[in-house]
Amino acid sequence: MKTKRTKVSELLQSTEFDREVLVKGWVRTKRGNKHVNFIAVNDGSTIKNIQVVADPNQISEDTLRLVTTGASISVTGKLVASQGAGQNMEIQASQLEVLGTADPEKYPLQPKKHSFEFLREIAHLRPRTSTFSAVYRMRHAMSFAVHQFFNQKGFVYMHTPIVTGSDAEGAGEMFRVTTLDAKNPPLTEDGSVDFSEDFFGKETNLTVSGQLEGELGALALGDIYTFGPTFRAENSNTTRHLAEFWMIEPEMAFYELSDNMDLAEEFLKYLAKYALDNCADDLEFLENRLLDEEKNKPATERSPMTLREKLQFVVENDFERVSYTDAVEILRNSKPNKKKKFQFPVEGWGTDLQSEHERYLVEKHFNKPVILFDYPKDIKAFYMRMNDDDKTVGAMDILFPGIGEIVGGSQREERLDVLRARMAEMHIPEEEMDWYLDTRRFGSVPHSGFGLGFERLMIFVTGLGNIRDVIPFPRTPGNAMY
Repeated sequence: MKTKRTKVSELLQSTEFDREVLVKGWVRTKRGNKHVNFIAVNDGSTIKNIQVVADPNQISEDTLRLVTTGASISVTGKLVASQGAGQNMEIQASQLEVLGTADPEKYPLQPKKHSFEFLREIAHLRPRTSTFSAVYRMRHAMSFAVHQFFNQKGFVYMHTPIVTGSDAEGAGEMFRVTTLDAKNPPLTEDGSVDFSEDFFGKETNLTVSGQLEGELGALALGDIYTFGPTFRAENSNTTRHLAEFWMIEPEMAFYELSDNMDLAEEFLKYLAKYALDNCADDLEFLENRLLDEEKNKPATERSPMTLREKLQFVVENDFERVSYTDAVEILRNSKPNKKKKFQFPVEGWGTDLQSEHERYLVEKHFNKPVILFDYPKDIKAFYMRMNDDDKTVGAMDILFPGIGEIVGGSQREERLDVLRARMAEMHIPEEEMDWYLDTRRFGSVPHSGFGLGFERLMIFVTGLGNIRDVIPFPRTPGNAMY
């Protein structure tokens, strides 16, 4: 009977030794001598390798010569308890086949330390490194946890459009979608491009958010969430920005701002606990990588918590809820502000808070995650509910250690007259949003929602410092490889 392939992750959990197994994977390292070869094999199912012991008397020299770092191999042999340090078991190979060679003179991922900058240039191969395989397995785990959380709470997963005719944020930094001839587009009488001749008969773009369409779903289905790609045409080359990223956006009917905050806190605690409970090996590897990286930094620049401590910090602490007004006073009177240590000084009410301010509140002042609420209306979007003071809106942001804002949300403006006034104030054409206003004309209800940038979450749970390293194929200005 033919031996069936077993994944490395399954073999490493096995307690049944002295049986024949078949494993297939890629060679991480090979060492040895003319008497014996030790081959570390990884198949992507776990951060850990399994050791294959190949006896030159069993496996031909011609075959072993082709077993180099990066080559793919198929090994049949006996799973035995290991005598060596570092592993509980190993495979004593009886058959070894090289499925695909990797020329050591050309294969760029030789067993040495590679910079992240170098690995971004070969994003098609970087999943084979330990760091990036760990990141992508965790990305999968976090995606699954998102769906599981909302499914358990009875939410409906709604697919909102990627091609859209609306700009949810009013930002104007959108990618245009068109089939018109770039060299010879049809023109109107005044010389502008005639988008009525385009595929959709109007000007269209890639979405910046599924929120507005999500609201339509919530005002019919009750509780919905979206989880999909969003796009921003910002010419921003920073460690925190991508042109294409994934967003999780729940929208809930009959939720006021406090309900929204409750759900967001529960959601983030759930995700942090899921990572701790289900990604132990990858978290341990990424934590050790981070500790090793920080050894060379001055003590003042090192993270105050390890990676797993940060996740535990989120799980164990109730989030502090602070109004924007109170937060500004705390910041204005803080030592860093008075001693002009902040890059962006906090002058007073109306200040648009920066990451350094958010981190101060979380890491220094409260020492727990923070939810800020009731922001000035002038720094927030048109759809956020006006408070009775006529100065603030029912917005909320959640702040995490090491990262600052991770969630942004609000109670939505359900009153037709107030919403129309805000749109006029912010120069948003009413005729283009008539479909959105219909939800306020017919059976409007209080409702709320929030957005979580998935890559921002991934930075937090992996400890990586650059957003380009937590998505397989980053889209940034000047870069659309693959």
